[in-house]
Amino acid sequence: MATSERNSSPFLQSVSDFMAVRRYSSRTIRSYLYWIRYFIVFHYKRHPEAMGGPEVVEFLTHLAVQKKVSIATQKIALNALAFLFNRVLQQPLGNLGEFNRAKCERKLPMVLNRLEVGQLLGRLSGPPLLLASLLYGSGLRRVEAVRMRVKDIDFDHHQLQVWNGRGRHHRLTTLAPELVQPLQAQIDRVQLQLREDSRHRYYAGVWMPDALARKYREAARSLGWQYLFPAARLAVDPQSGLLRRHHIDESNINRTLRRAPQQAGIEKQVTSHTLRHSFATHLLESGADIRTVQEQLGHQDVKTTEIYTHVLKRGARGVRSPLSDLNNT
Repeated sequence: MATSERNSSPFLQSVSDFMAVRRYSSRTIRSYLYWIRYFIVFHYKRHPEAMGGPEVVEFLTHLAVQKKVSIATQKIALNALAFLFNRVLQQPLGNLGEFNRAKCERKLPMVLNRLEVGQLLGRLSGPPLLLASLLYGSGLRRVEAVRMRVKDIDFDHHQLQVWNGRGRHHRLTTLAPELVQPLQAQIDRVQLQLREDSRHRYYAGVWMPDALARKYREAARSLGWQYLFPAARLAVDPQSGLLRRHHIDESNINRTLRRAPQQAGIEKQVTSHTLRHSFATHLLESGADIRTVQEQLGHQDVKTTEIYTHVLKRGARGVRSPLSDLNNT
């Protein structure tokens, strides 16, 4: 549910408003509302103020045992409920103790080899090609790519600044020199669009974080703050009621990436995250140490990054068969 949509429940609407005022992303708001609604319905529509830790434990156990959700899904549900009780209701959950943890093992990531990446990119052109190249060449998440602003590109040092990645953390990641010229051409297109928008009577500039909007009042109309991949048309910001140009919708990327592999004859199921997985795997193949890859990806725990070392293993336990060495003797 988008932040602009109204909830049928006044309580859920109040949670949505609470998050929107604090500038949580629409993706996070939708996710948290889903799990909070699910939690309330599971407990026969009791008001959360009348519940607490035991009900949360019961719900999380239900997800693990009956619904057999993945570890990641159960963790998202827990985060949503912790936010509800700790932040919104001001009723801290405290230590939940032991509850049934989800046991669904994380699947190995789908990875393209270098030839397949080249074939995929060869089927794209224009901004979709540039977007896909950033996903693979810089290891960006889909949402990080669409939220990229012109000022976040450091051409001198060949790096990108990623703001408010997962967990609201910032990081620097590499920029392939081959993308400098395409990026400069894209910035030229953004500048032309900005000039056109500025002629519109009611255009209010791009969305800015509240504190920065107050401090730098003219920044919303500056080139540096414009989204690198702007939406096709102007739209009214549901929070402020002002006319702005947002970034392109994330869903457009996966739609593009579903068509290109078919055209390239690639049988694997490709999403935007497949290119990020391929970035990490190919870095490790090239000799990058795992801590460097962890920093590039923005993982908070190196254990998350270690899954790519499993992708690199060939044969049982990564053991090389002696048969492979016979031709070398």
